Formats: sequence, structure tokens, C-alpha cells
Amino acid sequence: MFTVVARQPCEPAGFRVLSRTPVILTVVVLLASVAVVLTITLIQAWHSQVLSPGLKYGVVLDAGSSRTTAYVYQWPAEKENNTGVVSQSFRCSMKGSGISSYDKNPQDVPRVFEDCMEKVREQVPGPRHASTHLYLGATAGMRLLRLQNETAANEILESIRDYFEAQPFDFRGAQIITGEEEGVYGWITANYLQGNFLERTLWHAWAHPRGAGTVGALDLGGASTQISFVAGDADAEAAARNGSGRVRVNLFGYSYPLYTHSFPCYGRHEAERRLLAALLQDSPAGSELINPCYPRNYSTGFTLGQIFGSLCTEKQAPASYNPGLTVAFRGTGDPSQCREKVGALFDFHSCQGQEDCSFDGVYQPKVQGAFVAFAGFYYTASALNLSGSFSLDAFNSSSWGFCSHAWTELPSLLPKFEEEYARSYCFSAHYIYHLLVNGYKFTRDTWPQIQFEKEVGNSSVGWALGYMLSLTNQIPAEAPLIRLPVSPPVFVGVLAFFTTTTLLCLAFLVYLCSRFRVRKSSEPAFEQSLDAE
Repeated sequence: MFTVVARQPCEPAGFRVLSRTPVILTVVVLLASVAVVLTITLIQAWHSQVLSPGLKYGVVLDAGSSRTTAYVYQWPAEKENNTGVVSQSFRCSMKGSGISSYDKNPQDVPRVFEDCMEKVREQVPGPRHASTHLYLGATAGMRLLRLQNETAANEILESIRDYFEAQPFDFRGAQIITGEEEGVYGWITANYLQGNFLERTLWHAWAHPRGAGTVGALDLGGASTQISFVAGDADAEAAARNGSGRVRVNLFGYSYPLYTHSFPCYGRHEAERRLLAALLQDSPAGSELINPCYPRNYSTGFTLGQIFGSLCTEKQAPASYNPGLTVAFRGTGDPSQCREKVGALFDFHSCQGQEDCSFDGVYQPKVQGAFVAFAGFYYTASALNLSGSFSLDAFNSSSWGFCSHAWTELPSLLPKFEEEYARSYCFSAHYIYHLLVNGYKFTRDTWPQIQFEKEVGNSSVGWALGYMLSLTNQIPAEAPLIRLPVSPPVFVGVLAFFTTTTLLCLAFLVYLCSRFRVRKSSEPAFEQSLDAE
């Protein structure tokens, strides 16, 4: 009986076992390389559709003491180290004053939101409305109102909750955030926008920047001001012992020990109200009320209720007064007198002789490194025709020059003229000087390390983005996609590598076949074996 054993293509007799293995491996590598080349080519052609893991959205309403601003944020469904890579996609400032001013009619608060919320609904795709978390955070204006009239504060928040629960978004609550939280979130925003937490790698992944430091954050609102910066563990513990903020922030897999402190009643608006109260106290009865910080030839009136109706000034009020009585102030535009009067708003004596103290007896480690100053700091510097970083001498020179102008000259000096702010820029400039120099202890040498910024890229510097970054830790990530290079240089390199591999595999197969054909010519076409039974 004969058994015929067929040989594989290109396989000479005697080499069957030894030659089959490299041929099979070569074919596998060839097929894999072809598959990779085709896959990468298709992904490169349609990477905008294939690589997009879908976007998540979040809405934060910053309910400040002066106004409310809505921010829409978006980030890929895939997250980095349990924290979303968030960017601002839309901003809308709401008309009217801050929500704390509705203490007498809380039912009217929702009217403030409607115009902006209509635009927010357009910015977030309809299918994403139900999964978009919406938060409202109220700051110092509501903190002060809660201390003064808790019932009114609660009624305002309840009115807000009723409104947003009827919206198509996933409303996660309206809350009054603490001054410490406001400072920390502002610090997170400043450093995130500076690129101190994440950077893009060559492969379009995110990584912590090598050797990256951090910047401190300086926030000046209408009712409070905050300072936050990284301090050593010993400084942070000393701050905790002295009643100041000691916070450890964990973001993108890294931990940061922070010193942070918020000063209520030291926001720009409340500080100016305290100045008016002091000027009223110091003036003899029946005399003309002079405000050296108001521009020359400017006059305006306030009711006593507007001046003494705040928690920040109620202790300065006369024993009995008529809240509806109007008093008039005339501006003299005197920068020297203004600086002197503004300095009296701070209690520097309680820190006399102490290097680790700012004002009002508050412990503070020595400021170090770069800082970002935003909100009221930026707007005041901009009015003085300053931005970015500049010297203390330049700031003082601009302050003196601005304060010396008459009221009628200001419309031509300011890019946007609004009476409420224009009359107060001189005050704000001298207030910032005392806060930063005599309070936080910035010197002529360290002042240029402060960057006065409104936004970085398309994102506003403020606490809202930091709030959103923190809250994304609570939002589940969707399944991550495999990262593939999509930038042209990387794509071309990878495609060239696998194409070369494919060609080498083909060449090797041709070589094997040629080699085996040579041997085949000296071998019989088949083998026979006799099986004796």
C-alpha cells in the first residue's frame, strides 16, 4: 500500500519541519502589518469621528455679590487620573445685580437667569441636556446675607432650586460656598490654565509637566478677597493653628499643600462702602461730604441705608438713623488723601513686627513665586492702562495720573465707561496697593511676579473652572479609547514603519520561495513509502 504525502508550496523534501515555522511567522507578521496599516489609515482619514469619545458637559453659575455669570464647560468622556480635562465653551453674564440683593423679593431671582439660560440650552446639545450637571455656587454676597438674615438667604436659594429643577439639566444644587473653597477653586483655575497640571505628549495623551511649579492666586471680588498659594507643610500647619486655611488639594494624581485665606468685607464694593461710612463719621454735622477718591467735579448721593445696611458697615452706623435719608459726596481727585483714607480701612497694627502676618491679625506665610491676580485686580489695572506684569513704580505712577483726572475726562480714558465703576477706579487702585504691599507683603522686587489676567486662551480666570474641575471627580468616566497618533509627523512615521515591515515580509517570502524552488529541482515530485502488512 502506498501513502502519498503532499508537500507545502516552496517546501523541499527534508526541510518540511524546519522551513514551515519561519514561513508561518512571516505570513503572520505580514498580515498583522497590513492590518495595522489599513487600520491607522482609516483612523487617520476619519479620526475626528473615530477618536472622539463623546463630550460631557457641565454648567456652573457663579453667583457673585455684583452679578451672576453662567459658564458652560466640556470635557472628553475619558478622564485623566480621575479628573476631567475641562475647557470653557461658553460664558454669559446675567443682567441685574447679584442674587443677594433680592433679599426683599426672593421670588424674582429666577428672572435674572432666563436670558442666559436660554443661550445655555442652545450651547449644550439636546441629547446631552439630561446628563449635563448644573451647579450654582454663591459667594461672599450670600455669605454676608446669611449671617445678617439667614431666612432671606434660604428663601433666595429655595427660589433658585425651584427654577432649576424645572430646567432640562441635571441640577445638582445651589449652595453658598465658603471663602476658603472660593480661594482654592481660584487657585486650581489659575494653575490649570497656566498648564501646571497637564500637558499634551507627542502621542496626544496627557501627562504631568516635568518640573512644573505652581502659581499663587489673588482674587478680588465685590464682597471678599482671597489669597492662595502652595506653602510648605510646616507653614500650612502653622496656618491651621492660627485659624487660617490649610488645605491639601489632589488633582491629576498629584497632591498640593495650600495656604488660603478669605477676607470678608474686603471685597472692592464692601471696602468702598466702609470708606463712605468712615467719611460720613469723620465729617462734622451739616458739613459738605468730601471723597478724595472720587474724580474731581463728580458728585453723587447715597441713602444711609445703602451705606449702613451691610453687615460690613452696620457697626459704623449711628445709634438711630433714617435709612431713607440721602447724603451727597463730592469728589476732589486727591491721590495722596485717597491713599491715606484707604489705608485706614486695614488693621495693620495687629501685625506690627510680625513677618508672618498680613492684617487684622491673620497669619500668612511669606509670599513666594509667581502669582496670578484676577477679577477686580485685573479690571482695575486695565483701567489704569496696565496688564500682564509691570513694576510697582508703574502701578503707582498710573494710579496717581488716573486719580488726577477730572470726571469729564474719564470717558475718553476708559475703553468701557460705566459710572458705577469709573468713579471707583481711583479708590480701587489705592486699595489694591495697600492690600498687596502692606497686607500681603509684596515688595518692589516681588511685585513684578504678579500677572494681572482676565483669561487665558478662551477661559476666564476665576473660581468657577476650578469648581468644575473638582466636581468632575464625581462624574463617572466612560470607557477609554486606545490612543493612536493623529498628528501628521507621528502618523507618517508609524505608517512608514509598518509599511516597511510589510515590504520586508514580502521580500523574505519571495526569497524563501526562490531558495526552495532551486532545491526543488533536485528532489522528486512526491515521496512514496511502502507499508508492509
